[in-house]
Amino acid sequence: MEKSDIEKVISILRENYDKWEAPVVTLVAQHTNDPFKVLVCAFLSTRTRDETTAEVCKRLFSRVKSTKDILELTQEELEKLIYPVGFYRNKARQLKELARILEEDYGGRVPNSLEELLRLPGVGRKVANLVLADGFGIPAICVDIHVHRITNRWCLVKTKEPNQTEKELMRILPKKYWIEINRLLVAFGQRICKPQKPQCHVCPIEEFCGKCL
Repeated sequence: MEKSDIEKVISILRENYDKWEAPVVTLVAQHTNDPFKVLVCAFLSTRTRDETTAEVCKRLFSRVKSTKDILELTQEELEKLIYPVGFYRNKARQLKELARILEEDYGGRVPNSLEELLRLPGVGRKVANLVLADGFGIPAICVDIHVHRITNRWCLVKTKEPNQTEKELMRILPKKYWIEINRLLVAFGQRICKPQKPQCHVCPIEEFCGKCL
């Protein structure tokens, strides 16, 4: 894929997006407009299937509306609420610590800078950028396994690590596309451009794909 194809490809992905299932964090952002819930959902989604994350977030947010609610829960109660997300015991501990820091240092609010988000326990670049993009509407490129795999498959980038992909996309991709690239490629990657047996025969952008992977 050439850089000159980006605008056309994104336009086609937008046209088809409603046919595919939106990522759970995007749905949370759209339905709540709450950076705290976006942060918690993005945090829980790591190494967890979207379907599981959606069920857990629905259950958790029926009890939890703020950092104070998390702090009032026991470790065991929180573990039960977020089970069966991946590493749920570790995540419960980190969520308690994350909530404490947000409450004590930020008055219960989620910071809106990459540097401050990365200081929070369990928050890496993927989660931090997703919170900036979906929680605050701040241009940021969230590179998860779908974005990393697909942009390399397209031959748009040639990178080995998601952090390298993020840097390359920041250089290549016009800033107006930074926020939406993750949600478009996650939906596209889950339904069409799968890791194994990609559905090339029904792919709406096959003509642009370099098929490097």
